[in-house]
Amino acid sequence: MSRLRIATIWLGGCSGCHMSLLDLDEWLIELATRADLVYSPIADAKRFPPDVDLTLIEGAIANDEHLELAHTARRHSKIIVSFGDCAVTGNVTALRNPLGPAQNVLQQVYIEHGDPGGVIPHDPGIVPVLLDKVVPVHHVIPVDYYLPGCPPSAPRIRALLEALIEGREPAADIRYG
Repeated sequence: MSRLRIATIWLGGCSGCHMSLLDLDEWLIELATRADLVYSPIADAKRFPPDVDLTLIEGAIANDEHLELAHTARRHSKIIVSFGDCAVTGNVTALRNPLGPAQNVLQQVYIEHGDPGGVIPHDPGIVPVLLDKVVPVHHVIPVDYYLPGCPPSAPRIRALLEALIEGREPAADIRYG
């Protein structure tokens, strides 16, 4: 059996889902005997690789960089999991949606509630371009499984990973795309 190639992505969220992943503790050592972590904020890889078996996406789609990375992950991954409530529903990250389009949010943050003489960053490469609306992952790419929770518990993450590594369908509490 070939080793599973796993990636994790952190988009618009708090990184709590990745912290729960790290809460797998000693089981991470066993996982390392069966799979390779090929892309993750934990591994500090710079480019999303080809031929990924499983990608866990934490966080909502909030800016142009998130959008691009989600599409790249979908092209290069066999299985995509929306990992945690921000990825599944938008959750806390989407709380900015009622404030209106991105330009309104930037105006409020940088000018109205910041420095009245300030400016909104607009030079390319300084701040990713905000989308007008924060959306969950499945609004921009097809998702195979949903692992809700804020964050999902380590035992639920382990159950998902074990099932997918063994080629089984995850438990019924993992929603399907």
